[in-house]
Amino acid sequence: MEKLKLGDEIRIIAPSKSIKNKQDELILLSKQTLENMGFKVTFGKNVTKTREYYESATVKERVEDLEEAFMDKHVKAIICARGGFSANQILEHINYDIIKANPKIICGFSDITALLNSIYAKTGIETYSGLNFSSFAMKKGIEYSLEYFRKVLMENEKIELRPAEYWSNDYWQQEQEQRNFIKNEGMFVIQEGEAEGEIIGGNLCTLNLLQGTPFMPDIRNKILFLEDDGMAGEEFFLEFDRNLESLLQIQGSELIKGIVIGRAELICDMTKEKWTALIKQKEKLKSIPIVADVDFGHTTPIITFPIGGKCKLKAYENKIQCEI
Repeated sequence: MEKLKLGDEIRIIAPSKSIKNKQDELILLSKQTLENMGFKVTFGKNVTKTREYYESATVKERVEDLEEAFMDKHVKAIICARGGFSANQILEHINYDIIKANPKIICGFSDITALLNSIYAKTGIETYSGLNFSSFAMKKGIEYSLEYFRKVLMENEKIELRPAEYWSNDYWQQEQEQRNFIKNEGMFVIQEGEAEGEIIGGNLCTLNLLQGTPFMPDIRNKILFLEDDGMAGEEFFLEFDRNLESLLQIQGSELIKGIVIGRAELICDMTKEKWTALIKQKEKLKSIPIVADVDFGHTTPIITFPIGGKCKLKAYENKIQCEI
C-alpha cells in the first residue's frame, strides 16, 4: 500500500455519524489543518446526510461513499468523519473485493473500529486507528497527534512510541482557548515480557460487536491495542472488565501475545492499582506483556497505529519499548 505524499487527495466519508450537526467553523478548521499539511481535501456526497432517529446517512449511502472513495484513483487516503454508534450497520453490505483491488489508507477511531477491523479481517489490508476528520479542528494540543499521523501514514521507518509531554480530556470543541493540559506520566507496565505480532483492536466495546460475525479478525498470535470511552463513568472498571472477559472467551484467546491499553478518560478514575487488579485476575493473560496508559483512546493527543501492522513490545519496569 502506498504511503501518503504531499499533494495527495484525502477523501472524507462518514461511516458512522455524519458531520451535519458539527459547527461549520470546526469543519472548516479540520479542512484547513489538512490543507496546511499539504493535502487536498474532498468529501463524499453523503457526509452531511442524516435520517430520523439516526445521526447518519442510510446504509446504502454510506456504503456508496466508502466504495467510491476506494475506487477513485485520485484518492490516496480516506479519513472517517466522526465516531458514533452505527458503523457496524454497513459491514455486510460492503463489496470487499473493491477494497482488496484498490488498497489505500483508511483512518479513524472509536466506532470506526468496527469498519477498520472488518476490512482487515476480510481483505488482509492494513487499516489505521487514528485521528477522525473532526479531530483536526483542534487548535492546541494536536501537535503530537499530527506527528504520529505523519510518521505512520507518510514514512516507512519503524516507529517507537514515545509518550506525549501533556494530555487533555477537556471539551476542546466547545472551548478552544482555555484548555486544561495534564502532565503525562507515560505508559506503565502491568506485566513484564516481550512479544511480537500483528496488531488488532481499537475501541474495545466496538471490537466486541464483531464477535461471531465474519468481520471479526483472528485474535490468535496478535497484540491487542485496546481502549474505551468514559460513557460508563464510575462503572468503567466493571465495564472494561466484562468487555475484556468477553474477548478472552473467544476461541484462540490463549494465544494472544500481548496487550497495549490506551488511556482512560478522567471520569473513569482508573489508577495503576485498578488496571493492575483488573488484569491480574485474568488467568489467560498471566504470561504475556501488558502495558497501559498509552496515548490513544478518547483523550488527546493520540497516536495512529496500523491494524494488521507489526508490533514489537518489550515491557520491563525499567524500560518499555513499543515499536510499530
